[in-house]
Amino acid sequence: MNIEFYNKLAPLLLKYDARLITVTKTQSIEAIQKVYDFGLRIYGENRVQELCDKQELLPKDIEWHLIGHLQTNKVKYIAPFIACIHSVDSWKLLEEINKHASANNRIIKCLLQCYIASEETKFGLSKDELVEILQHKNLKDLKNIELVGLMGMATNTEDEKQVKNEFLSLKKLFDEIKATYFESQTSFKEISMGMSSDYELALSCGSTMLRIGSKMF
Repeated sequence: MNIEFYNKLAPLLLKYDARLITVTKTQSIEAIQKVYDFGLRIYGENRVQELCDKQELLPKDIEWHLIGHLQTNKVKYIAPFIACIHSVDSWKLLEEINKHASANNRIIKCLLQCYIASEETKFGLSKDELVEILQHKNLKDLKNIELVGLMGMATNTEDEKQVKNEFLSLKKLFDEIKATYFESQTSFKEISMGMSSDYELALSCGSTMLRIGSKMF
């Protein structure tokens, strides 16, 4: 674990009232255990199989987040333990999460992933698609999911101005959605954006959840 980096990051997390999701993709059980022994408990994984394998071997008080693209046919594998799914990008997926959360007598926190980048390889909802989900006549019937915020991935570029504009666009969208659909709900408060290369910029633009992997190990 990179303790020097974490000691630099910790004051920023405190200043901006944000949380760190330590991304453990491709990391060994031993490497993750060292982070755990240091005291960190919130981890993010991109792939369902790797997530399930690690969840089985590591301490059970870890709060696991799924941050990668999620196929509907794989929801059942993570529903018994997942704390939060950052990458909800369709109504169908939301229904499937609710179904398996109900079967496990759980409520699963979800973030709606929004498309903010200028890369076709990125997943996410357009603003119109996001609104369509939030206005869906059956949304109130999904009792086993809790919508807690939005997630976005900026373009993979060294153009800091472009990344900042993309982050600010997500913050603006979050503020609009919060005011329109969740004004009285304190739980809708998360903006998941920012990774190892742009975390400081993300925090300054309103991120409440950083997804950092490479710099932590």
